[in-house]
Amino acid sequence: MNTYRGKRVVVLGGAGFVGSHLCERLLSLDAEAVVAVDNLVTGDERNVGDAKADTRFDLLKHDICQPITIAGPVDFVFNLASPASPADYLVLWLETMRTGSEGTLRGLELAQQKKAIFLQASTSEVYGDPLVHPQPESYSGNVDPTRPRSVYDEAKRYAEALVSAFRRSRGLSTRIVRIFNTYGPRMRLNDGRVVPAFVGQALRGEDFTIFGDGTQTRSFCYVDDLIDGLVRLGASDVSDPVNIGNPDERTMIEFAQAVRVAAGSGGKLIFKPLPEGDPKQRKPDITRAKTLLGWEAKVPLTEGLAKTVAYFRTRV
Repeated sequence: MNTYRGKRVVVLGGAGFVGSHLCERLLSLDAEAVVAVDNLVTGDERNVGDAKADTRFDLLKHDICQPITIAGPVDFVFNLASPASPADYLVLWLETMRTGSEGTLRGLELAQQKKAIFLQASTSEVYGDPLVHPQPESYSGNVDPTRPRSVYDEAKRYAEALVSAFRRSRGLSTRIVRIFNTYGPRMRLNDGRVVPAFVGQALRGEDFTIFGDGTQTRSFCYVDDLIDGLVRLGASDVSDPVNIGNPDERTMIEFAQAVRVAAGSGGKLIFKPLPEGDPKQRKPDITRAKTLLGWEAKVPLTEGLAKTVAYFRTRV
């Protein structure tokens, strides 16, 4: 059964990296209408260039911290709006927190008004520098709310609490996804995350910059797998948070080597001090996703990196 056929969907942050891929997937699932709402601070109108060719798609340029007006019925509201990389939220300090708080509130109010299902995109950053490994959804995290990157962590933690409060107090049908490191086409080359940083360095023949000793780990999920998880969660009745990520854990040294192979270029490894608050390890426990959604990542790192490198060759 296709839950989205004939439905009207609003995607907050729909011109961003993940949001634009979600819009295209919803159109492919025969949604009646998809409205991307984005102020284009970190999103890019080029990301929805293909979607704009479809008459069922519309891009509303709007700051979601202001009341959101959508004509007609709405069946789903997906909230993916937020600066999502250190290069953004370490400049847009207050904007990041406002998006997670006021922006999420406006999205919830829209969903309540339209009697729509609301899905909140949260993040593995809510686990902070985890003391439990891998991280299950039951783990409450190890977050310092005063460190520089906490504006993103705490905005997402607050958003989860707000979504849960709307569900409990107002009966709104809600979903929460905790997204682990995701990569793929449409990431910005200079967004500060490790995938575009390494790929850009490889394609320019530069040395790889590794922060710390390179033994810290991340688990990289290709964007198509993430989108599959999002649409499955939206179509489910699961209100508790669900981790969506690839548990294939790699050290930064291993990942740099994988990028070198995929790009066929790249220099030596250069080590620099680890930024304050950078987590030492990150790996999702996806038991809940597998059990409740029938979801697990399918795209291997070699395949995903090949597609990502091909995209970035057009940008470097």
